[in-house]
Amino acid sequence: MNITFSELRKIKHSLPTGSVSRIASELNLSEQTVRNFFGANKLESGGQVVDFQLQPGPNGGIVSIQNPSIINLAKQIIEESKS
Repeated sequence: MNITFSELRKIKHSLPTGSVSRIASELNLSEQTVRNFFGANKLESGGQVVDFQLQPGPNGGIVSIQNPSIINLAKQIIEESKS
């Protein structure tokens, strides 16, 4: 899956409060790993650096995501919060 870095950040900023915890819980990940997916880069508190590639380009570059489970759940949470 490829999206722009700007789109990734827009999704992050659209998530309602508590979404990082929910995503981490549902996908059995640490909260820091979920934060790292959206652009943080910390290894503290058990977080893992998420494997995606950032290629230079417009809108912050193109992010090539190998495992879209976090972004798919984030989009689902955003849709749920609209209703």
